[in-house]
Amino acid sequence: QVNEISATNTSFVEGLALRNVDDSKELGKNEFLKLMITQLNNQDPLSPQENGEFIAQLAQFSSVEGIENLNTSMNSMATSFRSSQALQASALVGRTVLINTDSTLLQPGGVVGGKIDLQSSAMDLKVNISNESGVLVNQVSLGSQQRGDVHFMWSGKDADGNQLPAGRYKFEAVASTGGVEAQVGMALSANVDSVSIDRNRAITLNLAGIGTVPLDEVQQIR
Repeated sequence: QVNEISATNTSFVEGLALRNVDDSKELGKNEFLKLMITQLNNQDPLSPQENGEFIAQLAQFSSVEGIENLNTSMNSMATSFRSSQALQASALVGRTVLINTDSTLLQPGGVVGGKIDLQSSAMDLKVNISNESGVLVNQVSLGSQQRGDVHFMWSGKDADGNQLPAGRYKFEAVASTGGVEAQVGMALSANVDSVSIDRNRAITLNLAGIGTVPLDEVQQIR
């Protein structure tokens, strides 16, 4: 408290290190101002505070007030941003998004879209598709491709053109260059079933066949 401070010998800067003994909170601008006034009222009249020191303390007070105002503004902006983000996320329900994964759910009569992240050109690029038992059901040939994002679609049919049942399927993208094959990363489409907001206001999407993923992991909305 203010009446516990020795204003004669305790400097104003040292006073800033004190904590409110009642609620253990850090000193704010009001306590900062009380400390400064108390120091001025109890200073040695034979050795008054220098003008430069007083100006420096005023500047410190302004800095404390400015930081508090900035924190308030930032908290307000963060709350507004999260609310806006939640509204935007709710509009994704029923939509299709692309997410980094190697398996997804084929909906009845639906299709699966994908995006392959090709780090270098490939003489041949293909996508192997397997069912939940690990049996290869189809292979999508994409031929020669340049470095960059390569998009593909799978209609949900096997190699003979027969429609496959709905369910979870695994995808593997393989790039071949000079006879050397290498698996490359990809993103697959998934339907957004619902949106969740936890107690920390973090937004997650509940994707069919994949589960819960953070909103910021979505690469594309379709």
